[in-house]
Amino acid sequence: MSTYKSDFLNVLADRGFIHQLSEPAALDALARSSTVTAYIGFDCTAPSLHVGSLLPIMLLYWLQQTGHRPIALMGGGTTRVGDPSGKDESRRLLTGEDIDNNLKGIRAIFAKFLKFESAGGNAVMANNADWLNTLNYIDFLREVGRHFSINRMLAFDSVKLRLDRQQELSFLEFNYMILQAYDFVELHRRHGCVLQMGGSDQWGNIVNGIDLGRRLSNAQLFALTSPLITTSSGAKMGKTAAGAVWLNADQMSPYDYWQYWRNTEDADVARFLKLFTVLPIPEIERLAALKGAEINEAKKVLATEATALVHGRAAAAEAAGTARTTFEEGGLSANLPTVEFSRAELKAGIGVLAAFVKAGLAASNGEARRAIANNALMVNDVRVANDKAAIGESDLTAEGVIKLSLGRKRHILLKPV
Repeated sequence: MSTYKSDFLNVLADRGFIHQLSEPAALDALARSSTVTAYIGFDCTAPSLHVGSLLPIMLLYWLQQTGHRPIALMGGGTTRVGDPSGKDESRRLLTGEDIDNNLKGIRAIFAKFLKFESAGGNAVMANNADWLNTLNYIDFLREVGRHFSINRMLAFDSVKLRLDRQQELSFLEFNYMILQAYDFVELHRRHGCVLQMGGSDQWGNIVNGIDLGRRLSNAQLFALTSPLITTSSGAKMGKTAAGAVWLNADQMSPYDYWQYWRNTEDADVARFLKLFTVLPIPEIERLAALKGAEINEAKKVLATEATALVHGRAAAAEAAGTARTTFEEGGLSANLPTVEFSRAELKAGIGVLAAFVKAGLAASNGEARRAIANNALMVNDVRVANDKAAIGESDLTAEGVIKLSLGRKRHILLKPV
């Protein structure tokens, strides 16, 4: 158990959210005596956030649950620049229309975790385009730019990484850390925000904002970062062989999302239950104590609870039921993800390699061929042995679909239309 006196920091510490914290005693006292307003920024580079953004979202969730005020800052302005942190090359520049469309998809996620002012809560949804897009360049340089040392900026990891590898860092990206620091000051002015939270790779950027707030407003601001989450085998959180694990249902089905968590490595179950569910710590400790095959029960709880937060309790229960029918009862569930194809294609016959690529179970014919060589592909639960085989009308099940499987845990139904 932690030694903090505020509920906020106690919860974060007990659940494993804290990596670095500036002036912990002062922040702990503030969180105990008053309502702390804190923010996390999210750039709008895609129409959905992925599971790598789930940890910062949970930080905002627990902030509000312990009586404080969260700000989810949409990077409508900074997305036009691109954060160089952790990147070996420049991000693709997005148009204003792209950013606006991405914003719509991202906003929907936060309503599932935070209670906003419009719904009777105190959470704020802000967009830094409101102040960054109208900045006067000369005035900004005079007011803000003069407080930044190029010598110090060159020492930051996000800059140093590129320069050490002799990779180009544009002047546009070089400005990102200044804009992020300015966001912190602007949110302090507009909303009384005193804490910025983020991943451990954002520590330097956040400290810049603290320093700028002190110089411009004589404000006492704070930083809190969470650890970089990797799996026990060292893999980056939120990536699978099939790509990113998206939070929006139109980009990843609730069933596939449930399966992602169900496939958690044994050594990660307890940690992920603390970070990505809202189960009480005693219940998590009970599940973490399960050994051998029983650990699978803890994984199912993790999958269902994590899916319920993002997709709702009903969708989580349906995904768990689909998995039970498919794996434990040996049946064919109509709730499995489906891919449609024409009856004409089916009548002519679809090459097995092309079918698995179309279903998204393989990225290419070569990958599907290798999976066959490893006895990993099945059609209607029958192992595929010949990469020249074709799928046709005779493969339709009584339910009128064809079940394609990659290993034991990934299944897609091909449905004729």
